[in-house]
Amino acid sequence: MPSLSDLVRTRTDLDTADLEWLHALVSDWQLLADLSFADLVLWVPERGAVPGAQVPGWICLAQMRPTTGPTAYPEDLVGMVVRTGRRGLIDVAWRERRIVREGDPEWGSGIPVREESIPIRRGDKILGVIQRSTNLSSARTPSRLELTYLQSASDLAQMIAEGRFPDPGGEPNLLRSPRVGDGLLRLDKAGRVTYASPNAQSAFRRLGMAADLAGEPLGEVTQRLVDTGEPMEESLTRVLSGATAREAEIEAHGSVVQLRTIPLVVSGTRIGAVVLVRDVTELRWRDRELMTKDATIREIHHRVKNNLQTVAALLRLQARRLRVPEGRAALDEAVRRVGSIAIVHETLSHTPDELIDFDDIADRVITMAGEVSAPETQVVPKRTGAFGVLPAQIATPLAMVLTELLQNALQHGLPHRYGELEVRATREEIGPAHLEVVVSDDGVGLPPDFDLEDTTSLGLQIVRTLIVGELGGHLEFRARPGGGTEVVVNIPLTAPQRPADHG
Repeated sequence: MPSLSDLVRTRTDLDTADLEWLHALVSDWQLLADLSFADLVLWVPERGAVPGAQVPGWICLAQMRPTTGPTAYPEDLVGMVVRTGRRGLIDVAWRERRIVREGDPEWGSGIPVREESIPIRRGDKILGVIQRSTNLSSARTPSRLELTYLQSASDLAQMIAEGRFPDPGGEPNLLRSPRVGDGLLRLDKAGRVTYASPNAQSAFRRLGMAADLAGEPLGEVTQRLVDTGEPMEESLTRVLSGATAREAEIEAHGSVVQLRTIPLVVSGTRIGAVVLVRDVTELRWRDRELMTKDATIREIHHRVKNNLQTVAALLRLQARRLRVPEGRAALDEAVRRVGSIAIVHETLSHTPDELIDFDDIADRVITMAGEVSAPETQVVPKRTGAFGVLPAQIATPLAMVLTELLQNALQHGLPHRYGELEVRATREEIGPAHLEVVVSDDGVGLPPDFDLEDTTSLGLQIVRTLIVGELGGHLEFRARPGGGTEVVVNIPLTAPQRPADHG
């Protein structure tokens, strides 16, 4: 199904500013559908339309069904084209730039449907028409709640026709904003509550409001409930009085309530506001729990890093006391291995999740390898390409693999000689995502009898175990064109499932 943007660009004469206006409207029109108990269908003239005149045809860009009542259009209409005259109210609303209502319901689909057309205005321009269709099959005497919904919907429709909704200077609507069914308050122009839905009343009772909200000034009530001894900030006061379109949260008695205020301005006069209310106590509790867990995990990574650095320092002290060169070299290698893991944990201690920008880690590992090369050779390793963001379960073994391969190249490929040492990273996202890392040097090359399967090198055994066994990747040693050695590491970017340990 084509998107709204695709249809606008390919089938209409609307410009970028018009498209943004329609996106803002469609992102928030569930509110109008729920208040109206009606389906909303967005019709825009096809390319070549003349303002105020007959259009060649209408194309449906979007539709919304109500969550508060039965739908009038169970089928999808997006992309449908109808010719002029097939939707008479739409033609009139477009031509006369006003809301058009129909007295008698239509029975075309076997159910009674009341139709209404609302022109969509942006500045002086009419962009299209909203067809509002109400399924009357379950019609009954409306309650006070339903009458308040319908009156609020009528005011919002008038604001759309006047170009006042969506709010031209308003903030974007959040995905987790309150919905109509969560709770609704209707305010007069003085900020007093004229109606509170049962859900809205319940939310304020959890905040400590014992009396009914009806007749009370919302700002003063909220000030008493969240009384901290300090005056309420001016911006929140304006939100609670219905003067400003914004979202806010208030907290009292261990409960948190989210508010969204929509000022109602009709014919240039502010007549009041609709305030959507949602109890988000449990949601905020979960958010705080997650934040606490994230902070705990980061603290654990920080302590692991500190412990690893302590282990590395102890190993260095032990190495300095050894008289046997082979023992000292073995401890130095252990220090580097521990250090590479510590770098990963240090990075994880600063990130809110288990994802790491591995380029920084790779550069630090490469620098660490260059620092331990023989001073007289001055081999300066370098990196080309990008590793990108990797999950921790890949980053930790990969950091150790990189450490081992660089150290192996310096010790065996470039012993006491000048040379080049390069790490190339290539990330492929098309098809099965994978990462290819090539460590190459222009050194002495591989021994004629080299066999990775039978190698006695502890470092290469570690590399093979991590790449093949833990990451499910592929490892290859080969001659470098022009002399030297290339080690090619290819790993999938989704960590393999390890077999269960059945003990």
